[in-house]
Amino acid sequence: MTENKKDKLKNTTFTHMILITGGTGLVGSHLLYFLLQKEDKVRVLHRPTSQLDRVKTVFGYFTDDVEVLFNKIEWVEGSLTDLDSLERAFDQVTQVYHCAALISFDPRDLPHLTKSNVEGTANMVNFSLFHKVEKFCYVSSIATLSTPMEGTEVSEKTPWNPSEEVSVYGFTKHAAEMEVFRGINEGLRATIVNPGLILGGGFWRSGSGLFFKMIFKGMKYFTDGKTGYVDVEDVVSIMLQLMEKNIFGQRYIVIAENWFLKDFIGRVASEFGVQAPRKKASKWLLEMGWRLDWLSSKINGKKRKLTKNLAKTSVKIQNYSNNKIKEELGYTFKTIEISIVDTCAKYPKP
Repeated sequence: MTENKKDKLKNTTFTHMILITGGTGLVGSHLLYFLLQKEDKVRVLHRPTSQLDRVKTVFGYFTDDVEVLFNKIEWVEGSLTDLDSLERAFDQVTQVYHCAALISFDPRDLPHLTKSNVEGTANMVNFSLFHKVEKFCYVSSIATLSTPMEGTEVSEKTPWNPSEEVSVYGFTKHAAEMEVFRGINEGLRATIVNPGLILGGGFWRSGSGLFFKMIFKGMKYFTDGKTGYVDVEDVVSIMLQLMEKNIFGQRYIVIAENWFLKDFIGRVASEFGVQAPRKKASKWLLEMGWRLDWLSSKINGKKRKLTKNLAKTSVKIQNYSNNKIKEELGYTFKTIEISIVDTCAKYPKP
């Protein structure tokens, strides 16, 4: 986030009760930091197993007053599907940032994904309507977007294709979006953001953080896939601006640039000073890989690492358009080159 954007956020004064879900995740923890610069009360719904210290790690990237900021947070233990805890969490709430989601691409996890992502979002919408929440922001994903006609960019206008093979994660996030749009039709002032692969430090066992970790330790193969990337600070800045400007009833693709996976891995490896992968994973190798992974998972009961959908996605060339959000806000994104450098600098090297 550029200095003028940070100053703008810090100098804006509000007096709201804000509820955040997913506050101990990558987006949520960065969102927390910038919200706590204002005169607002911030409450976080978290699970008993949440690692709250991760929030302190992120705060440490921006300030030395970590404990002061952290102690401003009101923590409510519960879950998206625990109605009693939601009732406590929504007390006097005026704004909601719904960042929480279960992420898995293993088809066996569909029931859990549906419970958390779809039912959980429906509950957040219903409680927001009942408590007359003034503003609601939902963090979705580009995984909900269908593949357009060959040679065209993916945009917010690209129609959902129910016959297209999508990941179980993408399927449930799309269903969750439909719950938000249902809320909009019932009077909820809500906005939806669809980020690409989000880059940022502090979380090295999941999401893009795991990707950085794998590259640092050494990867043998690359693929020809292409997708959209965005820095976490841009995602947060856009969420805050949409809410502050009262822009509702829409969804926005939030990506800075589209990169080929090979180029992204190579640039990260270069920044780390490690060897980039030299071998290309062919479609045949990926086809064999996901089948062996399925068999191994059946035998040892461990979670899938390479699903059929992930294998296909890794070679899919997708170009995402960010024209809508740039025009709506006049927004300028941090380049992915800079985001890679910043994220690598935060990686805990031995």
